Amino acid sequence: MLKTKNLPQCPVETTLMLIGDKWKVLILRDLLSGTKRFGELKKSVGNISQKVLTSQLRNMEKNGLIYRTVYAEVPPRVEYNLTKLGLSLKPILDVMKDWGENYQSQMCNN
Repeated sequence: MLKTKNLPQCPVETTLMLIGDKWKVLILRDLLSGTKRFGELKKSVGNISQKVLTSQLRNMEKNGLIYRTVYAEVPPRVEYNLTKLGLSLKPILDVMKDWGENYQSQMCNN
């Protein structure tokens, strides 16, 4: 997890640092519905490379937003879930969804 001394002073900047790119927000969106495996995330997130998805998931795990469970099976099975901290972002994503729908509605009606 990040140390407090490494965080920006501005809380908005902190939030952007943690979820401020397209892929992280889409990963969060898809994990809100529950546990996902890597392949499911890759398919649902969209046009993301395996390398980028792996990097984003590792970063989000390091920052305490998600956790992964590795099952000792052959082949190995890995599942991803939101932590309590990750789940606490749901209201933010809900507002982003509402705003996007409103924007789409206004722009399509003009």
